Amino acid sequence: MSSDRVALVTGASRGLGAVVARRLAAAGWSVAVNYRSDADGADRVVDDIRNAGGIAAAYAADVTNEDAVTDLLTRIGREQGPVLGVVANATGPQPIVPLDRLTWQDYLDQLVFFVKSPTLLVQAALPAMRTHGFGRVILIGSDMVDRAKPGWSAYAGAKAAEAELAKIWARELGPDGVTVNLVAPGWIPVERHAGADTSAYLAEVPLARIGTPDDIASMVSYLASDEAGFVTAQRISVNGGHTI
Repeated sequence: MSSDRVALVTGASRGLGAVVARRLAAAGWSVAVNYRSDADGADRVVDDIRNAGGIAAAYAADVTNEDAVTDLLTRIGREQGPVLGVVANATGPQPIVPLDRLTWQDYLDQLVFFVKSPTLLVQAALPAMRTHGFGRVILIGSDMVDRAKPGWSAYAGAKAAEAELAKIWARELGPDGVTVNLVAPGWIPVERHAGADTSAYLAEVPLARIGTPDDIASMVSYLASDEAGFVTAQRISVNGGHTI
């Protein structure tokens, strides 16, 4: 992989996004580390990548805002080069809301992250991808779509919509050399899950272990690679078989 290919990873100052950013840099991508407010975290990720011999820079932007996304892609293009890989990972609060208290705003809060933001990002990156005849779009979904968990209507509904976008966009963008796939993690504990009891979840996982951010980053790295050039429109669960 040539480092003149730039990958944008949203929500990459910590958690899953940070691990994905490091993995893509190790695979040869020049990485744009997006964050909304955690500048220190983003800088640490950039430092880790550079210390390992990779190329990275941090960019603050609210990727749910039209103007901010346009400006973000312009800045990355000016400083690192055209974005040819998009990993839509950014997320927000995920409250559990039962049906009798569910509001339309609860749905909108999730759709903004999992439908609006990926749409804005891909639209902004698409001209460069078409010019180069190459692109990788990787959406970070969730296996919650398969679990029918009470209280998760808004989140699971938005994630289900995101999965359908991957299929439609793959058909639209295939002639341009752009692949579009979705990685659906199971529960991958990160910093915000510190101290959480994983025993009940673990008992349902055939591989008998909890997933790690590296498990997800490995799949993202593969889908971003040249080796995955004939893989598109796929929703790939990475959850140890939890949703068999």
